[in-house]
Amino acid sequence: MRHYRSITVLLGFLCTFVAYAQEDPVIILDEVILSDARLQQFSEGVKVRTISDSVLRRSNPLLTEVLRYNSAIYFRENGYGMVSSASFRGTGAQQTAVIWNGININSQLNGQTDFNTVIPQAYDNIVVRSGGGSSQYGSGAVGGSIHLNNTLDFNPKQHHEVFLGYGSFDTRTLRYNTRHGNEKFAIDIGASYLSSDNDYKYLGTDRRNENGAFEHLNFNLTTGYRIADNHLLKLYHNTFFGDRNFSGTLTAPSNDNYKDINSRSLLEWVSFKNQKTARLRLAHLYERFRYFPNRDTDDFSFGTSGNTLLNYDYKYKLKNITLNGIGEASAIQARGTSIRNTTRTLFSGTFLATHAVTEKFTYGINLRKEIVSDYDSPVVYGVNAAYTFGSRYTLNVNGSRNFRIPTFNDLYWNGLGAVGNLAIIPETALQAEIGHAYKGKGYGLHFTSYYIASDNLIQWRPDLSGIWSPINVNKVAQYGLEAEAKLQKRWGEHQLLWNTGYAYTRAVNTETNTQLSYVPKSKITSSIAYQYKKWSWFYQFLANGSVYTTTDESASLPAYALSNTGFSYALDMRSGGRYDIGVRVHNLFNTNYQNVAFRPMPNRAINFQITSKF
Repeated sequence: MRHYRSITVLLGFLCTFVAYAQEDPVIILDEVILSDARLQQFSEGVKVRTISDSVLRRSNPLLTEVLRYNSAIYFRENGYGMVSSASFRGTGAQQTAVIWNGININSQLNGQTDFNTVIPQAYDNIVVRSGGGSSQYGSGAVGGSIHLNNTLDFNPKQHHEVFLGYGSFDTRTLRYNTRHGNEKFAIDIGASYLSSDNDYKYLGTDRRNENGAFEHLNFNLTTGYRIADNHLLKLYHNTFFGDRNFSGTLTAPSNDNYKDINSRSLLEWVSFKNQKTARLRLAHLYERFRYFPNRDTDDFSFGTSGNTLLNYDYKYKLKNITLNGIGEASAIQARGTSIRNTTRTLFSGTFLATHAVTEKFTYGINLRKEIVSDYDSPVVYGVNAAYTFGSRYTLNVNGSRNFRIPTFNDLYWNGLGAVGNLAIIPETALQAEIGHAYKGKGYGLHFTSYYIASDNLIQWRPDLSGIWSPINVNKVAQYGLEAEAKLQKRWGEHQLLWNTGYAYTRAVNTETNTQLSYVPKSKITSSIAYQYKKWSWFYQFLANGSVYTTTDESASLPAYALSNTGFSYALDMRSGGRYDIGVRVHNLFNTNYQNVAFRPMPNRAINFQITSKF
């Protein structure tokens, strides 16, 4: 179908840093190895859910599908594998921050992340952090944030894993991962390839998805070296190459193509002594796309941006109080067919504090201020607290002020039929949340209610002459309820794990009292995994309520329910390794559904897979 040219990415870092000797590394070992230590240390009172590596490795190779079945987030997808955007608690894609090892990686061009360009199996875990987080993670963390985390393992061992998959629509998957470690050095390298003709049937018609083929190549590296007892050097890198034909609709065929590259590198030097931890981080983020209106020609439009940032983080723990100060500077450049060459400089200061008053009561305070070259940024803050009654019930409360900055497209776009607006200001939102968590032996319950009041939302609208431009418009209120239950049981050689969740979401334009488009009022997810000896089986269920596709509620898409299932068998090798042989069935009952109007999603699909671990 298509092929990739060889691309070599070379990034050199040079920095010096003076630190202290270590006396007790055990206290802070976990946060030193995990780059996003804020997620561990400053999320008391906040709803956080971790999707483990075992779930990621048996899941679909696209992040959209992983989160669709394991969170309350609703996704708008322009056909399977196409552009995918999130609606987190009724907010839009630009109000959902994606954090890669502690770095906000939302696009500088359009302010969002395409979740079908993120390969979930490249990460050791993915964390869904609900609610406002702008005081920690900056622009876009309004409805919530998605955290992509890589970890290091300094245990002396070697591990290799090879994954092969083939299935419906000529879908091919190849993935390799290797880990090596000792007391001084650790490295994790992975590469994956995914391609599909993606020519699934449009159920209820005699047509197929004729222009939906795609191809992905992903490379990731995580490595660390203990320079001394109190010094640790780490390097994280990820590069994604995408080549997609964009699917048409039921009313219009398509012949276009989209090629994109997303590359990010992070070098981190950590020093730690007793209760002090200092980090110096240098990162570079790069994105580029080329859009071909006719994939049979060489004519294309393009956009590219680069972001180089320097971050210093100092944390001090005194008995039951932890203080954290973070300073960051960014230099951003962008250019493109419809964007003039432009730059942005950004300086931010963040202060985080958490206080464990007693073993049962903890609270935290977060503050952040940014100074940016091309707009005025508000001061944002967050407060949170957690109190445990008895040994099982915990009450969580938090509140925050959050924001989203105008993107380069919002400010500087100058294309056919559309123009940016230099006068727009950042969106702001006030958020409050109350959560109830109850944990028992082998089970857990979680109930959350929230309210978000958004102001100065940036919306693209046409003027009287038909020219589209962004303006700050209507106020929006998002509120809802979320409930989750988890059950884990082991007896003999049997293991059972069950997770289920329900989300009720209202996202209302307060001027018109109408529900925002593409926000379902109800969503249900449920999954069950069962293992007996060497046999494993799983079942996933998803029910999405209907969504309006217009701002005046005059048109909608119907509700739908989906099921996936699969099983596998583990075969031990004489050499000590293992083969896992399995099959997955997606859309088990062949449901005809859409999550974007006039863009059908796939019919039933079967995928066979084999994993070798040695």
